[in-house]
Amino acid sequence: MTTRVTAQRNGFSFLRIAIALQTLTIFLQAVSSGLLMTSAYGEVLHSVGARVMYGASMLYVLAAVLAWKPGGGSPRPVGHAVGFLVLASVQVAVGIAHIPSVHLPLGVLMFGLSVLALARR
Repeated sequence: MTTRVTAQRNGFSFLRIAIALQTLTIFLQAVSSGLLMTSAYGEVLHSVGARVMYGASMLYVLAAVLAWKPGGGSPRPVGHAVGFLVLASVQVAVGIAHIPSVHLPLGVLMFGLSVLALARR
């Protein structure tokens, strides 16, 4: 019984760290988008940040699965994490396609959802 409780706590902790990292990377993307519009190196920062944000979204999926399966937690965070990875994929696609009318509001939505997920953990 003790092992299961410990696994749940560790999975919960890893999940919270993954969500916090995702939230931070999305916030940094907003900052780098401002630099994108005002400096020569902003495009490079935003491009690198997009890759890091996508990686953080994949880490969120991994953390949700690990918190659910071995820890015996709820599968609900897995659905949230996968949904977020889908949003991140759409965000990357519309960013590459240079569709700011979708890219910017979707970024704001993603940040809000990530903050909400962090607050719920």
